[in-house]
Amino acid sequence: MNSSTDYAAALLGKARDDGYVVRRMSADAAAPNWVIGFHAQQAVEKSIKSVLTRHEIEFPRTHNLTMLIELLRLHAITLPPDADDLARLTPFGVALRYDDTAGEDEPTIQREWAVDVVSRTLDWAAS
Repeated sequence: MNSSTDYAAALLGKARDDGYVVRRMSADAAAPNWVIGFHAQQAVEKSIKSVLTRHEIEFPRTHNLTMLIELLRLHAITLPPDADDLARLTPFGVALRYDDTAGEDEPTIQREWAVDVVSRTLDWAAS
């Protein structure tokens, strides 16, 4: 990739792919919640990183959505519509795909909320 614009577009494309998975799997009652949560987290993370990249702002290698949102705030970039709620997705970024966390401590995901928040975040990143 030759420019931050190209890289930002590539990140947004990958975020849209994750959004597709969220939409499709949310409609399937047999789909595991952690998979939906993981792809929702990834769609939001890549969307935010796309915007940061487009503004040529360096960011750490992280899945922490709160940290990425703080970078947006620090640089006075308009926040995604659901900025205050996006941290709910952070546990799905790493812990739930690698750890055996099944049981009481496993975060739940409201599928309709996940679909909506991903859609709004993708729209924000594309604008």
